[in-house]
Amino acid sequence: MRLKPNQTRYVAGKIAIDLANADFVKLPKGKEAVVEACKAIIDINLKQEHALDIKVKEMLEANMDEIEFQLADERQLFFMIKKKMAPEFGVIMDYNDRYNDLAHKILDELYENYLAEYDTNENQIKNIIFKSFRSFADAYEAIDDIVYGKIKTMKRELIPGSADYELLYERLYEEELIKRGML
Repeated sequence: MRLKPNQTRYVAGKIAIDLANADFVKLPKGKEAVVEACKAIIDINLKQEHALDIKVKEMLEANMDEIEFQLADERQLFFMIKKKMAPEFGVIMDYNDRYNDLAHKILDELYENYLAEYDTNENQIKNIIFKSFRSFADAYEAIDDIVYGKIKTMKRELIPGSADYELLYERLYEEELIKRGML
């Protein structure tokens, strides 16, 4: 599951909730401070991936004549080039490895800025953060299907991509996250 920029706050919120619910963790500056710190780290990671995507698209566009001549699959080429260039941009392609790396960075940030205090080993805290990423990723598809289903059954027809559609989607998405205790 690839995060969209508007979802980083949701994942950061899930991390803060899960840390706050752990008996062995205290958040001296509150959940919102944890959310902001997590969101900043996740946003940086997304910006790195976005920069990589732009570079790969530029490379493909520069070689479009050859790609068409060879009848190459543009999507497959995009992924292959992205995978090869990912280390250069600091992007980890495997999502479990990426979540693990982000969990380490978040844990470091929380510790260094006194946003989390804990009386257990760091691996347990890192695992809570990692599991927050995984549970959000696992729930994303189900929530997305539910929200699209609700929008389809509405009497008023909305055009995907319109401002009204996006606002409604966002509101219904948040409602589903709240129902699941993820927000």
